Amino acid sequence: MVEIKTDTSVDAMREAGRVVAEALSAVREAARVGVALRELDEVARAVLREAGASSPFLGYHPSWAPAPFPAVICTSVNDAIVHGVPTGYRLRDGDLVSVDCGATLDGWVGDAAVTFVVGTPRPEDVRLADTARAALDAGIAAAVPGNRIGDIAHAIGRVCRSAGYGIPQGFGGHGVGRTMHEG
Repeated sequence: MVEIKTDTSVDAMREAGRVVAEALSAVREAARVGVALRELDEVARAVLREAGASSPFLGYHPSWAPAPFPAVICTSVNDAIVHGVPTGYRLRDGDLVSVDCGATLDGWVGDAAVTFVVGTPRPEDVRLADTARAALDAGIAAAVPGNRIGDIAHAIGRVCRSAGYGIPQGFGGHGVGRTMHEG
């Protein structure tokens, strides 16, 4: 069930979201050829620490997972879908990188992801990233009073499918608020 947030709640969530945006920006700035994914996690940890925030990812242990998540960001490179664990892998020229980050600030959660290319992009990666941005824009445009979450999903799906991309089941997103995975 989706909980309708008050204006005060949305303002508090916005502050957590600002911390996430700062962390994602810092990680993207630090992502260069030769940088290890674990180093990017350290960059995000420093931003969270400086902001007085914690990570809803670190230690997250859903019942199906064999162990708690060990990092504050998820890093997925090239053909990995999402939720990769930062490792010692060192970024290479042309890597397509997705970074997901969350922050808990004053009891409220923010969560977002960004995708970018390190070094020289391949045309197919630029096309994928451009399509994802267009899908996000379509979803945001559909997020208006009176519409349903399904209307947002439909707008996103229409953009992706018209570009020839599929959408994996179970990766459609989630709400945030006091916890990381709300309805």
